[in-house]
Amino acid sequence: MTRDGTGWLEGHVALVTGGASGIGRGIVDVFVGQGARVGVLDLSREGLQALRSVHGERVLPLHGDATVWEDNRRAVAETVAAYGRLDTLVCSVGLFDYYARLQDVPAERLPDAFDEIFAVNVKSYLLSAKAALPALLESEGSIIFNVSSSGFYTGGSGFLYGATKWALRGLVSLLACELAPRVRVNGIAPGGTTRTRLRGLRSLGQDISADQVQGRDERIRASNPMRAVPTPEDHAWACVYLACKQLSGVVTGVIINTDGGLGAAPPGRALS
Repeated sequence: MTRDGTGWLEGHVALVTGGASGIGRGIVDVFVGQGARVGVLDLSREGLQALRSVHGERVLPLHGDATVWEDNRRAVAETVAAYGRLDTLVCSVGLFDYYARLQDVPAERLPDAFDEIFAVNVKSYLLSAKAALPALLESEGSIIFNVSSSGFYTGGSGFLYGATKWALRGLVSLLACELAPRVRVNGIAPGGTTRTRLRGLRSLGQDISADQVQGRDERIRASNPMRAVPTPEDHAWACVYLACKQLSGVVTGVIINTDGGLGAAPPGRALS
């Protein structure tokens, strides 16, 4: 809270893609708690209804697909129509490849797997940013990409997911340079996170989501120096900082690693 007792995002308007579950849902919950009103673009009608039941009119449910230009354009237009402006775009949709290895993926499946994961993890971010840009230029707002620790380190994913996150890492720098000084562009890089529903690639037959993997929280805790099992809300507070101009008005082109200290871990050495 600020010194006057209000939230850091009082009067702020955000649009969160993929905000009905996982890290996106944590971002929406924390943003609303800090005073923001939030449009949420998501494919899950059930998840959107749950958000509305918890937050009421402070959340605008927007059913749609972030990989589709028209759905992004509509989401921005309806958010601005409902709340009068747009200050921050947060892109948090994603697919995981469940540690797929190039040598194990059949050649005939590779093109579809590439198209599936890059459409969600990269193309949707560009479409959302393009749709939101006129409103963000007007408000001199910001964009936040969910990059992932897999955009920095190997071992936390397969080659497809990792490639998408390295692409996003580059886009943060490229767009920050292009859009400065009127729009700031930053990112967060979560490590393994509990309570996510990140699904696998249908093109590879990965009919699974992260919350179904046995022992996952224990492996996350053992992998980082802080012995942390981050929640979606843990990552959301970094987004509050990046969204709030009072806190981060001179910050752009930055990615905050909310991963329990993976970068501080000794390379090649198991944590004891």
